[in-house]
Amino acid sequence: MRQVSVLFLVLVCLDLEYRITSAPICAHGDAGCHLLSVSDLFDRVIQHSNRMHSLSSDLHSEFEKYFLPVRNQIGRATHKCHTSRILTPNGKENAQRTDREELTQVILRLLVSWMDPLLQFHQSVAHNEELSNFSSNKALELSDMVHELKSGVEKMAEKMQLLGIISNSLNGLFPAEASLSSSASNEARHMRDYELLRCFRRDSDKVQNYLKILKCRIVPEHGC
Repeated sequence: MRQVSVLFLVLVCLDLEYRITSAPICAHGDAGCHLLSVSDLFDRVIQHSNRMHSLSSDLHSEFEKYFLPVRNQIGRATHKCHTSRILTPNGKENAQRTDREELTQVILRLLVSWMDPLLQFHQSVAHNEELSNFSSNKALELSDMVHELKSGVEKMAEKMQLLGIISNSLNGLFPAEASLSSSASNEARHMRDYELLRCFRRDSDKVQNYLKILKCRIVPEHGC
């Protein structure tokens, strides 16, 4: 009888632990949600942005190796990134002087502006027989990570609005539109994909730096 009681208690504890760890993350603390502090939310999105930038750097290096025979063409890659139309703070000092709402808005606009282009990028890589399945899997993971990070930053912004840390005046998100143009030759398509990846690597670095700066301004007592 005692063994049965102990087993029942263990099962109850395991079930409780499962329900807690599997509960969705939310800013409001609604029923069924696992409520996190602002600091916890920042930690999560910063870790996610670090992984995203690291993955983009890995894929970028892979493309550079692929283009090694025509490295002189890489040096001529001078097309502007489609997100260059988004006004972003230049340098750490300017980012630190930017309003919290504005910096949050910049982060979200950058992420939204990469959702469609990265999906198209994955489709392009997946249909390229000269690239490995490993590259295709990385491209798909990168596309998924942008969606996940956007959702995380939105939850973080929602939490900050609830606590009065930022105002509710975040403007609507109007992404910088971009589409992968169809190119006649394989070489031209490779260069197009390489330049898109170069731009994303630059913007993912901005996103992770802006998130770290925003965290230090809002919760400076946590790791700043």
